[in-house]
Amino acid sequence: MAASRTPPGTLVLLVRHGATPTTGRILPGRAPGLHLSEEGLEQARRAAERLATATLAGVLSSPLERARETAEPTLASTGLPLQPEPGLVETDVGEWTGASLAALARRTQWRDGLRSPSTFRFPGGESFAEVQARVVAVLDRLPEQYPGRTVACFSHADPIRIALNYALGAHLDTFGRIVVAPGSISAIRLVAGSAPSVIAVNSVQGALTDLGSEH
Repeated sequence: MAASRTPPGTLVLLVRHGATPTTGRILPGRAPGLHLSEEGLEQARRAAERLATATLAGVLSSPLERARETAEPTLASTGLPLQPEPGLVETDVGEWTGASLAALARRTQWRDGLRSPSTFRFPGGESFAEVQARVVAVLDRLPEQYPGRTVACFSHADPIRIALNYALGAHLDTFGRIVVAPGSISAIRLVAGSAPSVIAVNSVQGALTDLGSEH
């Protein structure tokens, strides 16, 4: 009997946008006009150098400026067009947009949300369950759109952590345990009809050529 072949996998490289002037201090949400800092621009250049070691078939990005700016060096080096993907956008934090993280840490509602993300909704904004639903919808489309190929997705900390948490088969309440630094690259391998595989998390240096070895 002929040996069965594993269906071609799609390698999804999840790139968190680079640092901004408010990273670690402010909850920016979807407020417009937030751009990369000099550190963030350097992180974008380093990410592009690393992504050049992979053979990208597509570049998707959250529509927010900080994600698109992180993608720009990769677009320039690959010649690929940017595909805006609303499903990769930052969490809508509603009334807390622009709030100080230090001030939020003193709120009981914020602490409750950290303990039980699956039941939490930002006042006037999204729930983490809704973020998970839209991010998973993006992942579900990629194996059909890019069978056997590699695609880069530029997004934000929570959507990327939620994507990785989902790929691990973990409960939504545990996604906050995953660290995703600015400019980092994480990787998920998707095969239609099969459970996803997490290949890398929070990678900040080194070539990416070995990540596709299981295709």
